[in-house]
Amino acid sequence: RLFDLDPDLLPLFQYNCKQFASPQECLSAPEFLDHIRKVMLVIDAAVSHLENLSSLEEYLCNLGKKHQAVGVKVESFSTVGESLLYMLEKCLGTAFSPDVQEAWSKLYGAVVKAMQRGWETLPEGD
Repeated sequence: RLFDLDPDLLPLFQYNCKQFASPQECLSAPEFLDHIRKVMLVIDAAVSHLENLSSLEEYLCNLGKKHQAVGVKVESFSTVGESLLYMLEKCLGTAFSPDVQEAWSKLYGAVVKAMQRGWETLPEGD
């Protein structure tokens, strides 16, 4: 779903300097699947620390800096969030109520805001 929403994200996923020729090639690459596992670990950490998301602040800020360093734009995270909600809706079916959607949107939004603070804390010139 991610590359359907924004095909321009494909070039950001380069592993060992390899540019993928198609979204399908990227989606089947072991490195991309590992990246997806890492994304899900971040989501899991946020869910596990729901009552104290601020405890993840430094980690998420640093994660934001790493994403900025490889050319990811903050705006791209809304596409990732839309893809996450789509996946949840498909997996949960009727259990994906408006309240569940709102809760996931808020959680994902809080994670992205913390990562975005990593962009804002970079020194001038970096």
